[in-house]
Amino acid sequence: MQSTAFVVGVFEFVLLLFSLSFHECAHAWMASRLGDQTARMQGRVSLNPAVHVDPIGTLLFPALVIFGPIFGFHLPFLLIGWAKPTPVLTRNFRKIVRDDNLTSLAGPASNLLLVIVALVALLAMEIAMPGGRPMVRLSFAAALQMADPGVAHPVALLLSLAILINLSLFFFNLLPIPPLDGSRVVRNLLPYNAVQVYDRIGGWLSYLLMIFVGGFVLNLLLSPALSLVIALLWGR
Repeated sequence: MQSTAFVVGVFEFVLLLFSLSFHECAHAWMASRLGDQTARMQGRVSLNPAVHVDPIGTLLFPALVIFGPIFGFHLPFLLIGWAKPTPVLTRNFRKIVRDDNLTSLAGPASNLLLVIVALVALLAMEIAMPGGRPMVRLSFAAALQMADPGVAHPVALLLSLAILINLSLFFFNLLPIPPLDGSRVVRNLLPYNAVQVYDRIGGWLSYLLMIFVGGFVLNLLLSPALSLVIALLWGR
């Protein structure tokens, strides 16, 4: 059972690493399309995790959340993470506020895209594979830790975990906590004096807000989103 949990943990870690890389690559690609080549010149239009890794947000924190329970300690946090912020020089944009918002929202949109792709693949497995519906549903239940992952279909389990991880990243990055993507959009809506105060949020305060406040809000947002996914998988 412990070996199965470790394998599932490796699945989660690899998926998170890919999802974060895809997210940052989307930022860099959108910025490049809109006129700012800063991230492209630094090699950030890439799915290579090495160019996006943040030691705490990409490695340490996710590893503790994923593998901690296997070794006897449990952190009461959802599996989330963050990568090294994509460098953007807004003065290179043609329409600064609009293009900055589009670049910021490209990251969460990329995670939502991965959710849709994984969900479509699960629905296709339900239809195309013999016994597909109960197999997919059991695998999704295993991803939610409501069934034994040892009896889940590996591909269906991987797709189910991809949905959970990318839904979490989608909502997490929309939170208005610097340096998350939602904070860029909010910042562009604030008057000058408020921006000066807002920009002082950073360092360990940001980490604490992301982990504690962000985790609480994330739980509230994930419940209805997962209910919709479950309705699609179970509804026919």
